[in-house]
Amino acid sequence: MKIADILDTKGRTVHTILPYATVTDAVRRLEVLGIGALVVCDTEHRLVGILSERDLIRELAQRGPELLTQPISEVMTRKVATARPADELTSAMARMTSGRYRHLPVLDGGRLVGMVSIGDLVKARLRDMELQTGVLRDAVIAAH
Repeated sequence: MKIADILDTKGRTVHTILPYATVTDAVRRLEVLGIGALVVCDTEHRLVGILSERDLIRELAQRGPELLTQPISEVMTRKVATARPADELTSAMARMTSGRYRHLPVLDGGRLVGMVSIGDLVKARLRDMELQTGVLRDAVIAAH
């Protein structure tokens, strides 16, 4: 299964925010949207970072409440791991596990085309395994 298959199922909506927005703006968007990360893009819609709940908690512990007035560019992760639509689900899962991150923006030719979470990948993998199990079960039943 490919990342493109997951995007075809879940959709390609990506919630973005500008790097000069404040941390308060980002926290409000995360809460309203019920998501765990925002892709940070410049005005040309190019990926420049990602802001996750983990980034916020880490920085809040270090800086305290004054963090809320800071621009996202001061808090975001700049080195962002990404995936391509043609990437295999299992290789993306392995990268996310080894890198200990939960969100992967998906780029196609440098253009942001989607975002997958570890939850999306696990759900798709479980669905794939259930399908394979069903096929094998049907083959065993048909053989008897």
